[in-house]
Amino acid sequence: MCRPHRAKAKLREGRSGAVAPNDVWAMDFVHDQMFDGRKIPVPTIVDTFTRLSPAIDVRQSYRSADVVATLERAAVETGLPKTIRLDNIQEFVGKDLDLWAFMRGVTRDCSRPGKPTDNACVESFNGKFRAECLNANWFLSLDEARRKCEAWRRDYDDVRPHSSLGGKTPRELHPRLGNPDQPSRGCSRNFPARLVQRRGQAHTAENANSERSRNPEAGQFGPPDHF
Repeated sequence: MCRPHRAKAKLREGRSGAVAPNDVWAMDFVHDQMFDGRKIPVPTIVDTFTRLSPAIDVRQSYRSADVVATLERAAVETGLPKTIRLDNIQEFVGKDLDLWAFMRGVTRDCSRPGKPTDNACVESFNGKFRAECLNANWFLSLDEARRKCEAWRRDYDDVRPHSSLGGKTPRELHPRLGNPDQPSRGCSRNFPARLVQRRGQAHTAENANSERSRNPEAGQFGPPDHF
């Protein structure tokens, strides 16, 4: 009996593959929920050359300015991409992200509607992330979700050898992470700090609101006594 052959995803016409770290990042969103049914959007980012994931940033909600804050934090560690591939979804549409890409000199490459294969690298990453982390864990709070997702990302980047990388880890292939003395394309232009600062303040308030909603008494009268 003949086995069907798996079709290999091809690059969209007009696109070229990445030939070095930070040539192309791919970004998407995965959605999950906590134990009480509250939804949590989880953005995922992958360097299509090294397979490195520079950030998985769990929040209770996401807007365009939140995406900018996540990208800024990722760029501090790994440098900026030349191109970033995005799906046509609400979180990736907005003037804040447009301004960030313009100021940073990053080309936005949007997928065609209904064509997930246009962003096949991050779709493959999302499948691993969901099977090995999201589906394998039970999140009691937003902070717990962040800790477990970040632990999975660190293992994926730093510990796990990848067969597609010749048995190396993504960190080993990235010039800035595998060899910190080697320069890479970093954040050379000033970006309006008010956007990142504003989202950082909202991020702190979001944590407090999350804990109060989970334990209203703690928000009103302080932490409960422990016996």
